[in-house]
Amino acid sequence: MPQHHKLLERGSNIWSDDSIRLILTPNNNAKKIYFYPQEIGYFKTTYPYFSERQYLYSFLIVYTLSGKGYLEYNDDIFQVKKNDCFFINCNEHHLYRTDKNEDWEFLWIHFNANNAFEYYNEFTKNGFKIIHCQDRYFWEETLWQIMAIQQARDITTDAITSNLINSMLTQLIIRNITDNDDFFTIPKYIQKIAREIDKNFNSELSLSYFEKKYYRSKFHISKEFKKYIGMTINEYIILSRISYAKGLLKNTDLTVQEITFEVGMNNVSHFINLFKARENLTPLAYRKNWKK
Repeated sequence: MPQHHKLLERGSNIWSDDSIRLILTPNNNAKKIYFYPQEIGYFKTTYPYFSERQYLYSFLIVYTLSGKGYLEYNDDIFQVKKNDCFFINCNEHHLYRTDKNEDWEFLWIHFNANNAFEYYNEFTKNGFKIIHCQDRYFWEETLWQIMAIQQARDITTDAITSNLINSMLTQLIIRNITDNDDFFTIPKYIQKIAREIDKNFNSELSLSYFEKKYYRSKFHISKEFKKYIGMTINEYIILSRISYAKGLLKNTDLTVQEITFEVGMNNVSHFINLFKARENLTPLAYRKNWKK
């Protein structure tokens, strides 16, 4: 994500004497293969503290320990309070500030990675929101641990730090999914469709088939399935077939043509193209790599 615009950065740095700000310089190896911290710290702020930025090549996680603050992001204003966490792309315009009547205490980390944007996209695919984190110990321990190991560096620092950042991102993505009220109420018929595909992916399954079976429109089924399962019905069928095919490639001597028929397809070239598009290898190359 190269920076093509002039950086906007301004603020009012009103924080306590025991606040901490570590500015870090990752090495080239860390930038190439790890999640790497750029800055990290602990702030206890008072009004009128604020920080405003845009076009900063960085991502930011802020976890609130106590008090209250506000985040202006994506043309909206969000209140953040104890145990709330936000994860933002600092290339986008953002401003966060302390409440007028209440101090704001928080831990924070600026970080980046070659695949950080993909994590952010996954986190925001259903829209941006503030995450309320139940496990206070995890967030405090993780962020303080990163600060500690960055101040006592050794050959393991970059790998451990990357793992800790990845753990936080994973928690945020999971929490974002499970905070959705609909998450635990997947419609029964969607569950049945997924299970039927799991068992009968080598049969003639289609939207028309499910439309007749469940008395719902193709549009409604498609929309609901993607909402709750995370992909289209067609892609779910394809991935089920490819997963089964990979097992046959590893554990049998069946030809690619025979495997094509086994997974419920008739066109060998089409099967090979689908396999290669998802595995970056042809079926025979996959078998060869596995059996080396």
